[in-house]
Amino acid sequence: MFKLKEHNTTVKAEIIGGLTTFFAMSYIIFVNPAMLGATGMDAIGVAMATCISAALGCLLTAFLANVPFAQAPGMGLNAFFTYTCCFAMEYTWQQSLTIVLISGLLFLIIAVSPLRSKIISAIPASLKAAISAGIGLFIALIGLKNSGIVNFAAGLPSLSDITHGAALLAVIGIVIMAILLVLKVKGAIFIGIIATAVVGIIPTLFGSDFFGKFVVEGEVWSFASLANIKDVAFKFDFGSLFAKGVLPLITAVVSFTLVDCFDTVGTLIGTAGNAGMLDENGNLPGGDKALIADAVATCVGACLGTSTVTTYVESSSGIAAGAKTGLSSIVVAVLFAVATFISPIFGILEHNAWYLYSITAPALIIVGVLMMKGVTKVQWDNIEDAIPAFLTISMMPFAYSISEGIAFGFISYVIIKLVRGKVKEIPVLMYIISALFIAKYILAGL
Repeated sequence: MFKLKEHNTTVKAEIIGGLTTFFAMSYIIFVNPAMLGATGMDAIGVAMATCISAALGCLLTAFLANVPFAQAPGMGLNAFFTYTCCFAMEYTWQQSLTIVLISGLLFLIIAVSPLRSKIISAIPASLKAAISAGIGLFIALIGLKNSGIVNFAAGLPSLSDITHGAALLAVIGIVIMAILLVLKVKGAIFIGIIATAVVGIIPTLFGSDFFGKFVVEGEVWSFASLANIKDVAFKFDFGSLFAKGVLPLITAVVSFTLVDCFDTVGTLIGTAGNAGMLDENGNLPGGDKALIADAVATCVGACLGTSTVTTYVESSSGIAAGAKTGLSSIVVAVLFAVATFISPIFGILEHNAWYLYSITAPALIIVGVLMMKGVTKVQWDNIEDAIPAFLTISMMPFAYSISEGIAFGFISYVIIKLVRGKVKEIPVLMYIISALFIAKYILAGL
Protein backbone atom coordinates (compact mmCIF):
# COMPACT_ATOMS: atom_id res chain seq x y z
CA MET A 1 0.00 0.00 0.00
CA PHE A 2 2.76 2.46 0.90
CA LYS A 3 5.22 1.25 -1.76
CA LEU A 4 8.09 0.80 0.67
CA LYS A 5 10.43 -0.89 -1.83
CA GLU A 6 9.79 1.80 -4.41
CA HIS A 7 10.74 4.44 -1.83
CA ASN A 8 13.78 2.43 -0.72
CA THR A 9 12.63 2.11 2.88
CA THR A 10 11.55 -0.54 5.38
CA VAL A 11 8.84 -1.03 7.98
CA LYS A 12 11.45 -0.60 10.72
CA ALA A 13 12.67 2.70 9.29
CA GLU A 14 9.10 4.01 8.99
CA ILE A 15 8.28 3.05 12.57
CA ILE A 16 11.42 4.72 13.88
CA GLY A 17 10.66 7.80 11.80
CA GLY A 18 7.09 7.90 13.10
CA LEU A 19 8.21 7.53 16.71
CA THR A 20 10.75 10.32 16.25
CA THR A 21 8.17 12.68 14.74
CA PHE A 22 5.67 11.95 17.50
CA PHE A 23 8.17 12.59 20.28
CA ALA A 24 9.22 15.84 18.62
CA MET A 25 5.65 17.19 18.33
CA SER A 26 3.88 15.58 21.31
CA TYR A 27 4.26 18.75 23.36
CA ILE A 28 1.14 20.02 21.55
CA ILE A 29 -0.97 17.61 23.64
CA PHE A 30 -0.32 19.82 26.67
CA VAL A 31 0.40 23.22 25.14
CA ASN A 32 -2.76 23.42 23.04
CA PRO A 33 -5.22 22.85 25.92
CA ALA A 34 -3.38 25.44 28.01
CA MET A 35 -3.47 27.96 25.15
CA LEU A 36 -7.11 27.47 24.17
CA GLY A 37 -8.18 26.98 27.76
CA ALA A 38 -7.42 30.66 28.38
CA THR A 39 -10.46 31.50 26.21
CA GLY A 40 -12.81 29.63 28.52
CA MET A 41 -12.77 26.34 26.63
CA ASP A 42 -12.69 23.12 28.64
CA ALA A 43 -8.99 22.20 28.71
CA ILE A 44 -9.51 18.44 28.91
CA GLY A 45 -12.00 18.61 26.06
CA VAL A 46 -9.43 20.50 23.99
CA ALA A 47 -6.81 17.87 24.88
CA MET A 48 -9.09 15.15 23.55
CA ALA A 49 -9.84 17.19 20.42
CA THR A 50 -6.12 17.79 19.94
CA CYS A 51 -5.23 14.09 20.05
CA ILE A 52 -8.15 12.92 17.92
CA SER A 53 -7.79 15.62 15.26
CA ALA A 54 -4.04 14.96 15.08
CA ALA A 55 -4.64 11.23 14.63
CA LEU A 56 -7.24 11.82 11.90
CA GLY A 57 -5.01 14.37 10.15
CA CYS A 58 -2.10 11.94 10.09
CA LEU A 59 -4.32 9.18 8.71
CA LEU A 60 -5.56 11.49 5.95
CA THR A 61 -1.99 12.41 5.02
CA ALA A 62 -0.95 8.75 4.98
CA PHE A 63 -3.78 7.37 2.88
CA LEU A 64 -4.38 10.33 0.56
CA ALA A 65 -0.80 11.43 -0.12
CA ASN A 66 1.50 8.66 1.18
CA VAL A 67 4.01 11.20 2.49
CA PRO A 68 5.79 11.12 5.89
CA PHE A 69 4.23 14.27 7.33
CA ALA A 70 2.25 14.53 10.55
CA GLN A 71 -0.55 16.92 11.46
CA ALA A 72 -1.86 18.46 14.67
CA PRO A 73 -3.29 21.79 15.86
CA GLY A 74 -0.61 24.30 14.92
CA MET A 75 1.47 26.44 17.23
CA GLY A 76 1.15 30.08 16.27
CA LEU A 77 -2.29 29.40 14.85
CA ASN A 78 -3.56 28.50 18.33
CA ALA A 79 -1.98 31.70 19.64
CA PHE A 80 -3.74 33.68 16.87
CA PHE A 81 -6.98 31.94 17.87
CA THR A 82 -6.61 32.89 21.53
CA TYR A 83 -4.85 36.24 21.63
CA THR A 84 -6.04 37.80 18.37
CA CYS A 85 -9.47 36.35 17.60
CA CYS A 86 -10.73 35.92 21.16
CA PHE A 87 -8.86 38.61 23.12
CA ALA A 88 -8.00 41.40 20.65
CA MET A 89 -10.93 41.06 18.22
CA GLU A 90 -13.27 39.99 21.06
CA TYR A 91 -14.83 37.04 19.29
CA THR A 92 -16.10 34.28 21.58
CA TRP A 93 -14.32 30.94 21.34
CA GLN A 94 -17.44 29.52 19.70
CA GLN A 95 -17.28 32.23 17.02
CA SER A 96 -13.54 31.66 16.62
CA LEU A 97 -14.11 27.95 16.02
CA THR A 98 -16.65 28.94 13.36
CA ILE A 99 -14.03 31.17 11.71
CA VAL A 100 -11.54 28.28 11.74
CA LEU A 101 -14.14 26.06 10.05
CA ILE A 102 -14.79 28.67 7.34
CA SER A 103 -11.03 29.12 6.74
CA GLY A 104 -10.66 25.35 6.49
CA LEU A 105 -13.44 25.13 3.90
CA LEU A 106 -11.82 27.98 1.93
CA PHE A 107 -8.48 26.18 2.06
CA LEU A 108 -10.20 22.98 0.94
CA ILE A 109 -11.70 24.76 -2.10
CA ILE A 110 -8.20 25.96 -3.01
CA ALA A 111 -6.73 22.49 -2.42
CA VAL A 112 -9.20 20.61 -4.64
CA SER A 113 -8.99 23.18 -7.45
CA PRO A 114 -6.22 23.34 -10.08
CA LEU A 115 -4.48 25.81 -7.77
CA ARG A 116 -3.43 22.91 -5.52
CA SER A 117 -0.51 21.96 -7.79
CA LYS A 118 0.08 25.33 -9.42
CA ILE A 119 0.84 27.03 -6.09
CA ILE A 120 3.85 24.81 -5.46
CA SER A 121 5.09 24.81 -9.07
CA ALA A 122 4.84 28.64 -9.22
CA ILE A 123 7.45 29.10 -6.49
CA PRO A 124 10.89 29.89 -8.03
CA ALA A 125 13.70 27.39 -7.38
CA SER A 126 15.72 29.92 -5.37
CA LEU A 127 12.81 30.50 -2.99
CA LYS A 128 12.19 26.78 -2.63
CA ALA A 129 15.81 26.37 -1.54
CA ALA A 130 15.50 29.35 0.80
CA ILE A 131 12.32 27.94 2.35
CA SER A 132 14.18 24.73 3.20
CA ALA A 133 17.03 26.61 4.88
CA GLY A 134 14.64 28.99 6.64
CA ILE A 135 12.68 26.11 8.11
CA GLY A 136 15.98 24.66 9.30
CA LEU A 137 16.71 27.85 11.27
CA PHE A 138 13.11 28.05 12.45
CA ILE A 139 12.96 24.57 13.95
CA ALA A 140 16.44 25.00 15.44
CA LEU A 141 15.18 28.16 17.14
CA ILE A 142 12.18 26.24 18.47
CA GLY A 143 14.55 23.66 19.94
CA LEU A 144 16.86 26.28 21.47
CA LYS A 145 13.91 28.15 22.97
CA ASN A 146 11.98 25.14 24.27
CA SER A 147 15.03 23.61 25.91
CA GLY A 148 16.06 26.86 27.59
CA ILE A 149 19.48 26.98 25.94
CA VAL A 150 18.50 30.40 24.61
CA ASN A 151 16.61 32.69 26.97
CA PHE A 152 13.94 35.05 25.61
CA ALA A 153 12.75 36.36 28.98
CA ALA A 154 14.49 39.73 28.56
CA GLY A 155 12.94 40.33 25.14
CA LEU A 156 16.12 39.85 23.13
CA PRO A 157 17.56 36.33 22.96
CA SER A 158 20.55 35.54 25.16
CA LEU A 159 22.46 32.43 26.18
CA SER A 160 21.16 30.79 29.35
CA ASP A 161 23.24 29.07 31.98
CA ILE A 162 23.95 25.75 30.32
CA THR A 163 25.98 24.24 33.17
CA HIS A 164 22.98 22.64 34.83
CA GLY A 165 19.25 22.12 34.52
CA ALA A 166 17.14 21.38 31.45
CA ALA A 167 19.46 23.40 29.18
CA LEU A 168 22.41 21.17 30.09
CA LEU A 169 20.37 18.05 29.36
CA ALA A 170 19.54 19.44 25.92
CA VAL A 171 23.22 20.21 25.26
CA ILE A 172 24.10 16.64 26.23
CA GLY A 173 21.45 15.43 23.80
CA ILE A 174 22.94 17.52 20.98
CA VAL A 175 26.38 16.04 21.66
CA ILE A 176 24.98 12.49 21.71
CA MET A 177 23.15 12.94 18.41
CA ALA A 178 26.10 14.66 16.77
CA ILE A 179 28.42 11.79 17.71
CA LEU A 180 25.92 9.19 16.45
CA LEU A 181 25.53 11.05 13.13
CA VAL A 182 29.28 11.42 12.68
CA LEU A 183 29.65 7.69 13.30
CA LYS A 184 26.83 7.12 10.75
CA VAL A 185 24.70 5.14 13.18
CA LYS A 186 21.30 4.27 11.68
CA GLY A 187 18.42 5.86 13.56
CA ALA A 188 20.82 8.32 15.18
CA ILE A 189 18.17 10.92 16.00
CA PHE A 190 15.72 8.44 17.53
CA ILE A 191 18.48 6.72 19.50
CA GLY A 192 19.65 10.15 20.63
CA ILE A 193 16.20 11.03 21.99
CA ILE A 194 16.04 7.77 23.96
CA ALA A 195 19.61 8.18 25.26
CA THR A 196 18.93 11.77 26.34
CA ALA A 197 15.73 10.66 28.09
CA VAL A 198 17.71 8.03 30.04
CA VAL A 199 20.43 10.53 30.99
CA GLY A 200 17.76 12.96 32.20
CA ILE A 201 16.12 10.42 34.48
CA ILE A 202 19.32 9.13 36.14
CA PRO A 203 19.70 11.95 38.74
CA THR A 204 16.08 11.42 39.79
CA LEU A 205 16.82 7.77 40.61
CA PHE A 206 19.33 9.04 43.19
CA GLY A 207 16.98 11.64 44.62
CA SER A 208 18.52 14.60 42.79
CA ASP A 209 16.82 17.27 40.69
CA PHE A 210 20.05 18.25 38.89
CA PHE A 211 18.36 18.53 35.48
CA GLY A 212 14.94 19.41 36.84
CA LYS A 213 12.37 18.37 39.40
CA PHE A 214 9.98 15.60 38.41
CA VAL A 215 6.37 15.97 39.50
CA VAL A 216 4.40 12.72 39.56
CA GLU A 217 1.29 13.84 41.38
CA GLY A 218 -1.57 15.98 40.14
CA GLU A 219 -4.82 15.46 38.27
CA VAL A 220 -4.60 13.84 34.86
CA TRP A 221 -7.24 12.93 32.32
CA SER A 222 -8.56 9.39 32.11
CA PHE A 223 -11.03 7.28 30.15
CA ALA A 224 -13.91 9.27 31.61
CA SER A 225 -12.29 12.46 30.32
CA LEU A 226 -13.12 11.47 26.75
CA ALA A 227 -16.64 12.64 27.53
CA ASN A 228 -15.29 16.18 28.00
CA ILE A 229 -15.00 16.58 24.24
CA LYS A 230 -18.76 17.21 24.17
CA ASP A 231 -18.08 20.56 25.88
CA VAL A 232 -16.09 21.85 22.88
CA ALA A 233 -17.21 19.78 19.88
CA PHE A 234 -19.59 21.33 17.32
CA LYS A 235 -19.96 24.50 19.40
CA PHE A 236 -20.28 26.78 16.38
CA ASP A 237 -21.90 30.19 16.45
CA PHE A 238 -22.93 31.30 12.97
CA GLY A 239 -25.77 33.52 14.15
CA SER A 240 -23.73 36.38 15.63
CA LEU A 241 -20.63 36.01 13.45
CA PHE A 242 -21.27 39.30 11.61
CA ALA A 243 -22.04 41.28 14.77
CA LYS A 244 -18.60 42.91 14.72
CA GLY A 245 -18.75 43.74 11.04
CA VAL A 246 -17.62 42.20 7.77
CA LEU A 247 -14.05 43.57 7.70
CA PRO A 248 -12.89 41.95 11.00
CA LEU A 249 -14.41 38.65 9.87
CA ILE A 250 -12.65 38.77 6.49
CA THR A 251 -9.38 39.66 8.23
CA ALA A 252 -9.62 36.68 10.56
CA VAL A 253 -10.67 34.20 7.84
CA VAL A 254 -7.99 35.35 5.37
CA SER A 255 -5.31 35.26 8.07
CA PHE A 256 -6.14 31.72 9.15
CA THR A 257 -6.34 30.52 5.53
CA LEU A 258 -3.09 32.10 4.34
CA VAL A 259 -1.08 31.02 7.37
CA ASP A 260 -2.37 27.43 7.23
CA CYS A 261 -1.91 27.18 3.46
CA PHE A 262 1.63 28.52 3.32
CA ASP A 263 2.80 26.95 6.55
CA THR A 264 1.84 23.65 4.90
CA VAL A 265 3.31 24.51 1.50
CA GLY A 266 6.51 25.74 3.11
CA THR A 267 6.86 22.66 5.30
CA LEU A 268 6.20 20.27 2.41
CA ILE A 269 8.61 21.97 0.00
CA GLY A 270 11.33 22.80 2.49
CA THR A 271 11.46 19.47 4.27
CA ALA A 272 10.95 17.33 1.17
CA GLY A 273 13.55 19.31 -0.76
CA ASN A 274 16.14 18.76 1.94
CA ALA A 275 15.36 15.03 2.00
CA GLY A 276 15.64 14.68 -1.80
CA MET A 277 11.94 13.85 -2.14
CA LEU A 278 11.15 16.44 -4.85
CA ASP A 279 10.87 15.42 -8.50
CA GLU A 280 12.85 16.89 -11.40
CA ASN A 281 10.47 19.86 -11.55
CA GLY A 282 10.98 20.68 -7.89
CA ASN A 283 7.54 19.40 -6.84
CA LEU A 284 6.62 16.88 -4.15
CA PRO A 285 4.79 13.81 -5.49
CA GLY A 286 1.57 13.67 -3.50
CA GLY A 287 2.04 17.22 -2.28
CA ASP A 288 -1.26 18.40 -3.77
CA LYS A 289 -3.11 15.63 -1.93
CA ALA A 290 -1.26 16.52 1.27
CA LEU A 291 -2.78 20.00 0.97
CA ILE A 292 -6.25 18.43 0.70
CA ALA A 293 -5.55 16.30 3.78
CA ASP A 294 -4.46 19.40 5.69
CA ALA A 295 -7.59 21.33 4.73
CA VAL A 296 -9.93 18.48 5.65
CA ALA A 297 -8.12 18.04 8.98
CA THR A 298 -8.65 21.72 9.78
CA CYS A 299 -12.40 21.35 9.17
CA VAL A 300 -12.53 18.18 11.29
CA GLY A 301 -10.46 19.83 14.05
CA ALA A 302 -12.85 22.80 14.19
CA CYS A 303 -15.79 20.39 14.50
CA LEU A 304 -14.06 18.54 17.34
CA GLY A 305 -13.18 21.75 19.16
CA THR A 306 -9.64 22.89 18.39
CA SER A 307 -7.85 25.57 16.41
CA THR A 308 -6.39 25.07 12.93
CA VAL A 309 -4.81 21.67 12.26
CA THR A 310 -1.72 21.95 10.10
CA THR A 311 1.28 19.98 8.82
CA TYR A 312 4.05 19.96 11.43
CA VAL A 313 7.55 21.11 10.67
CA GLU A 314 8.73 18.61 13.31
CA SER A 315 8.00 15.94 10.69
CA SER A 316 11.47 16.80 9.42
CA SER A 317 12.98 15.03 12.44
CA GLY A 318 11.19 11.80 11.50
CA ILE A 319 12.23 12.17 7.86
CA ALA A 320 15.82 12.67 8.96
CA ALA A 321 15.46 9.48 11.02
CA GLY A 322 14.48 7.52 7.91
CA ALA A 323 10.75 8.05 7.25
CA LYS A 324 9.84 8.23 3.56
CA THR A 325 6.21 7.17 3.26
CA GLY A 326 2.79 7.57 4.85
CA LEU A 327 3.42 4.51 7.00
CA SER A 328 5.33 6.73 9.43
CA SER A 329 2.27 9.01 9.58
CA ILE A 330 0.20 5.97 10.53
CA VAL A 331 2.57 5.39 13.44
CA VAL A 332 2.12 8.99 14.60
CA ALA A 333 -1.67 8.64 14.26
CA VAL A 334 -1.70 5.50 16.41
CA LEU A 335 0.40 7.19 19.09
CA PHE A 336 -1.90 10.23 19.22
CA ALA A 337 -4.87 7.88 19.50
CA VAL A 338 -3.18 5.99 22.32
CA ALA A 339 -2.39 9.32 24.00
CA THR A 340 -6.09 9.82 24.66
CA PHE A 341 -6.07 6.74 26.92
CA ILE A 342 -2.65 6.47 28.57
CA SER A 343 -3.38 9.05 31.22
CA PRO A 344 -0.65 8.20 33.77
CA ILE A 345 2.24 8.57 31.31
CA PHE A 346 0.99 11.74 29.69
CA GLY A 347 -0.16 13.11 33.01
CA ILE A 348 3.41 12.87 34.27
CA LEU A 349 4.80 14.48 31.12
CA GLU A 350 2.21 17.25 31.34
CA HIS A 351 3.66 18.29 34.70
CA ASN A 352 7.24 17.87 33.46
CA ALA A 353 7.21 19.77 30.20
CA TRP A 354 10.85 20.77 30.72
CA TYR A 355 11.84 17.10 30.38
CA LEU A 356 9.87 16.56 27.19
CA TYR A 357 11.32 19.73 25.66
CA SER A 358 14.87 18.86 26.67
CA ILE A 359 14.88 15.38 25.16
CA THR A 360 13.25 16.43 21.87
CA ALA A 361 14.93 19.84 21.36
CA PRO A 362 18.27 18.29 20.31
CA ALA A 363 16.48 16.51 17.44
CA LEU A 364 15.05 19.80 16.17
CA ILE A 365 18.43 21.52 16.40
CA ILE A 366 20.27 18.72 14.62
CA VAL A 367 17.63 18.57 11.87
CA GLY A 368 18.08 22.33 11.53
CA VAL A 369 21.73 21.65 10.75
CA LEU A 370 20.80 19.11 8.09
CA MET A 371 18.30 21.44 6.43
CA MET A 372 20.72 24.36 6.11
CA LYS A 373 22.26 22.79 3.02
CA GLY A 374 19.45 24.47 1.10
CA VAL A 375 21.44 27.72 1.15
CA THR A 376 23.95 26.20 -1.27
CA LYS A 377 21.26 26.13 -3.98
CA VAL A 378 20.69 29.89 -3.84
CA GLN A 379 22.68 31.99 -6.32
CA TRP A 380 24.03 34.48 -3.80
CA ASP A 381 26.00 36.36 -6.45
CA ASN A 382 22.68 37.21 -8.14
CA ILE A 383 21.20 39.99 -6.01
CA GLU A 384 17.75 39.48 -7.55
CA ASP A 385 17.64 36.01 -6.02
CA ALA A 386 19.75 36.77 -2.95
CA ILE A 387 17.50 39.43 -1.38
CA PRO A 388 14.22 37.43 -1.51
CA ALA A 389 16.07 34.30 -0.39
CA PHE A 390 17.67 36.09 2.56
CA LEU A 391 14.36 37.62 3.65
CA THR A 392 12.69 34.20 3.42
CA ILE A 393 15.41 32.55 5.49
CA SER A 394 15.73 35.28 8.11
CA MET A 395 12.06 36.12 8.65
CA MET A 396 11.04 32.55 9.47
CA PRO A 397 12.99 32.42 12.74
CA PHE A 398 12.86 36.13 13.53
CA ALA A 399 9.09 36.45 12.94
CA TYR A 400 8.62 32.93 14.37
CA SER A 401 6.48 31.92 11.40
CA ILE A 402 7.03 29.95 8.21
CA SER A 403 4.28 31.81 6.39
CA GLU A 404 5.73 35.24 7.26
CA GLY A 405 9.07 34.18 5.79
CA ILE A 406 7.31 33.07 2.61
CA ALA A 407 5.35 36.33 2.50
CA PHE A 408 8.47 38.51 2.69
CA GLY A 409 10.23 36.35 0.12
CA PHE A 410 7.33 36.39 -2.34
CA ILE A 411 6.62 40.12 -2.05
CA SER A 412 10.28 41.14 -2.39
CA TYR A 413 10.76 38.75 -5.34
CA VAL A 414 7.83 40.27 -7.24
CA ILE A 415 8.90 43.86 -6.50
CA ILE A 416 12.51 43.28 -7.56
CA LYS A 417 11.52 41.54 -10.79
CA LEU A 418 9.05 44.33 -11.60
CA VAL A 419 11.68 47.01 -11.02
CA ARG A 420 14.08 45.08 -13.27
CA GLY A 421 11.42 44.96 -16.00
CA LYS A 422 11.26 41.16 -15.90
CA VAL A 423 7.48 41.00 -15.77
CA LYS A 424 7.22 37.80 -17.82
CA GLU A 425 9.53 35.92 -15.44
CA ILE A 426 6.99 36.23 -12.62
CA PRO A 427 4.35 33.46 -12.53
CA VAL A 428 0.81 34.86 -12.34
CA LEU A 429 0.22 33.07 -9.04
CA MET A 430 3.18 34.90 -7.52
CA TYR A 431 1.38 38.18 -8.21
CA ILE A 432 -1.85 36.88 -6.71
CA ILE A 433 -0.27 35.35 -3.62
CA SER A 434 1.87 38.42 -2.95
CA ALA A 435 -1.20 40.64 -3.29
CA LEU A 436 -3.08 38.45 -0.80
CA PHE A 437 -0.24 38.70 1.71
CA ILE A 438 -0.14 42.49 1.31
CA ALA A 439 -3.94 42.64 1.74
CA LYS A 440 -3.64 40.56 4.90
CA TYR A 441 -1.12 42.99 6.40
CA ILE A 442 -3.26 45.99 5.46
CA LEU A 443 -6.43 44.45 6.88
CA ALA A 444 -4.64 43.44 10.08
CA GLY A 445 -3.51 47.04 10.57
CA LEU A 446 -6.98 48.55 10.17
